[in-house]
Parts: sequence; structure tokens; C-alpha cells
Amino acid sequence: MNSRSRQPPTTTTPPFSRPRSPRPSPLVPRPSSLGPRTSGFTLVEILVVIAIISLLAGVVLLNITPQIGLGNQAAAKAQIQVLSSAATTYRMAHGRYPSQQQGLEALVKKPDQEPVPQNYPEGGYLNSRNLPLDPWKRPYIYLCPGRQNEPFEILTYGADGEPGGDGANADISSADAQ
Repeated sequence: MNSRSRQPPTTTTPPFSRPRSPRPSPLVPRPSSLGPRTSGFTLVEILVVIAIISLLAGVVLLNITPQIGLGNQAAAKAQIQVLSSAATTYRMAHGRYPSQQQGLEALVKKPDQEPVPQNYPEGGYLNSRNLPLDPWKRPYIYLCPGRQNEPFEILTYGADGEPGGDGANADISSADAQ
């Protein structure tokens, strides 16, 4: 046996490999000394998400709120037109509009006050036996004659319930529709 042929293999570094560094790579996470980290969100992350959602909700509410007031105004205009049509039908049947004392109540039940109509229909002049309230839950105002010398006027003072105003607080009148 040849002593040369049986030598232990030498450990040499391959020509293209780098020796291992004793310090850990920054790309590999180090084990924490505080224990294993559980997955989930931190309190700060949750608070940031809540803040963002709150801001978005505020923007949406600011854009929707004016539309609600416009919807109430449109509903009031539609109800005033229905009441005006019923008052006109009353006039065609009885030769006159309901008096100021009889009011809009004359459109749903036979008036007790003079002039009492002779041929009052059993169901009245509206589909309901009750007068509708305005969208702000107040009764409509009936004037006979109207403020600008119309034969009659039906109005509501808007969201604030006070004469005058603009936007959602504006008065809505049958005189504006005629």
C-alpha cells in the first residue's frame, strides 16, 4: 500500500464560496429574547384604522345631510300640491273654497261650520280620513284668501317652523307652485 495514496482529505474552501460570518444576516430574523411573537395587529395599527374609518364616515355624512333636507322639501311640495288639488275639487263641487274657519279639515270630513256643503262625498276629498302633517310633523297652514290675494294658500314654515328662512328652513307655499 502506498502511503501517499491514502491521505486524509484536506478541508479547503471552494474557490467561489464565502466563509460564514459569525454575525447573523440582517435579512434573517433574530430570535427574540421576549419570547415568540404572535401574529396579529398592534394597538396602534387598530387605532389608525379606526381613525381612517371615522374620517371617511364624517365626509360621507357631510355630503348626505343636505340631501335629507331637500327630500323633506320635495315631500312638502308634493303634499301641498295634493291638498291644493283637493281644495280645487271642493270648490268645483260646492262653488267655493273651504273657509278659513273650516280649514283643511273640510277636505277630510264634512264641515260643521257655515257654509255647510249639501252634497259632501262620504269619503271626503283626500284618500285618507286624516290630514297629513308636513315632513317636520306639524300641520299645514291654510289661509283663505292667501297672503298675496290668491283664492287660498297652503303653506309650511320649513324645518325651523318659523316664517322666512332659506335652505331646509325655507317656507313652502302653494302660491309658489301656482
